Amino acid sequence: METLVLILDLIGTFVFALSGATMGVRRRLDIFGVLVLSFAAALAGGITRDLLIGATPVAAISDWRYPAITLAAGIVTFYWAPLIERLQYPVRMFDAMGLALFAVAGTQKALAFGIAPPMAAALGMLTGIGGGIARDVLLAQVPLVLQAELYAVAALAGAAVVALGYWLGLPALPCALAGAGLCFGLRMMAMHYGWHLPVALQSSDPPPPEGPRR
Repeated sequence: METLVLILDLIGTFVFALSGATMGVRRRLDIFGVLVLSFAAALAGGITRDLLIGATPVAAISDWRYPAITLAAGIVTFYWAPLIERLQYPVRMFDAMGLALFAVAGTQKALAFGIAPPMAAALGMLTGIGGGIARDVLLAQVPLVLQAELYAVAALAGAAVVALGYWLGLPALPCALAGAGLCFGLRMMAMHYGWHLPVALQSSDPPPPEGPRR
């Protein structure tokens, strides 16, 4: 189980780092800014999860593989930006893949630390969306998870499958694959068809006229 969580975590780290670095290149940041976005997008969710479940020292800081992967993804994206820009659809797939892998790995790790399945699913969702929120906040924009498409919902759905499988005593690997597949599929369908949750009404409209007073 620990090996499975580590593999999912490392793969998710790379694809989220690539997504964060790509956003930095599109905003014309220097190489330092691109690397910072790469690090934030890849590791913020995992760091938050580890702190909440008491998994110290935090893996993203104590294990050299995590910062090394984010550094490599940032440098590759910075120097091969024209190629990455021509691969916009695969980059969006990377983002959806990272979301799925992080949601599943975050849930698995929370369960391994004795967290109850419902809370483990919530922490899995947080692992998946935390990096994207940190990335967007650094870019001074409203996080994507709060304004468009099924981002957090997809992460929660994938995490819930893993938590439910654990509660039912099902094998961990099939549950992880099913959860990742559901999360990835929902995210890709939402991007393709423009699915999103109901949005808040505009508050700038004038209030309705008051009725006659008695």
